[in-house]
Amino acid sequence: MFTLGRRGQCARVAALAFGALQFACPASAASGAAFCSSGAAPRASVPVPRELEAKVAKAFDISVDLARDAAFVRCAGTKLLACWIGANLNCGKVNARRSLPGASEFCRANPDADVVPMAATGHDTIYDWRCVGGRAVATKTVVAVDRQGYDAGNWKEIDR
Repeated sequence: MFTLGRRGQCARVAALAFGALQFACPASAASGAAFCSSGAAPRASVPVPRELEAKVAKAFDISVDLARDAAFVRCAGTKLLACWIGANLNCGKVNARRSLPGASEFCRANPDADVVPMAATGHDTIYDWRCVGGRAVATKTVVAVDRQGYDAGNWKEIDR
């Protein structure tokens, strides 16, 4: 049988495991630094906790509803970063692979296409793609990647 204190610890661990960060983080974590210095701060992208929705909405000049439904936060050290999906922006980790099934399929059908569309490559690739003799070829790198493997251009630091 668990004691009351042990049961509370288990609830916090379960909340974190199931992505319910807004319930696990203290409501007083209103600043990015406070949020990211807490022991429960996310290093991977998670939905915006309720207490940070207004700050994220302000940073992207969007409504709180949009911040709640289509934005994510994560910590990089003590910096709180946020990403809003917006116009098909990728808030997940980038794809640095030089072989993509969708691009390969596109190039088999369009053997000398100068551009492989994102519909075939996905929005998470860091390369421009083209077809050469029916093969998909990654050309130049077009996305800056941060230390945690995310598209650095899609994430904004939320003010402290």
